[in-house]
Amino acid sequence: MRRHGPASANGPPPLRSDGPPPLRSDGPLPLRSQERGPSPLAAERLHPWTRCQVTDRLQELGELYAANCGTDEVLGQGRSRAFTGRLLRDIRRPGFGLLVAQGATVTACAYGFPLRSGVFEIRALVVPRRVRELSPHQPWNLARRLQRRLLADHGCTGGLTRVARTDLRTLTALRSWGWRDDEERTYGIPVWTPHCVLLLDL
Repeated sequence: MRRHGPASANGPPPLRSDGPPPLRSDGPLPLRSQERGPSPLAAERLHPWTRCQVTDRLQELGELYAANCGTDEVLGQGRSRAFTGRLLRDIRRPGFGLLVAQGATVTACAYGFPLRSGVFEIRALVVPRRVRELSPHQPWNLARRLQRRLLADHGCTGGLTRVARTDLRTLTALRSWGWRDDEERTYGIPVWTPHCVLLLDL
């Protein structure tokens, strides 16, 4: 009977058993891969707009407001006109600043101006619905980034905003982004006014 000798040097190399097993392409992905999602840091970039940019793209800002004010198309158009009217009045204020969040398109904006007390009043914070619902308590939340940047750009450590008492949707969102009610009426606004005053500390 013929016996087989050891494999020649020209034959295939022996299989190694001390390395990691090969990955299977037909099995489920590892848990880390399943949980991995888009990084919040790769989200929209923030850009300040000049007064000229604001007036040149006023219609775009109005459409952004209408798309995110939570009402139907007819009411949205009316609120859009009211928003752009306020914006044109406020743009004349000393220290006026407006930020936009921009990816492929403009997705959000916020604007305001400093007060004599050294506090920055945020007059509008316009963000899409996902920003209200997705991790509002996280520092990378887009609304938090906008309000924080506005205050920092103007050297302010506190913010103020006023919201209609009947606008529960906006009040809930602002409180989830770190705003608190001005229970002590720091700025002398009577408690019976139709607006709530909220404060923000950095």
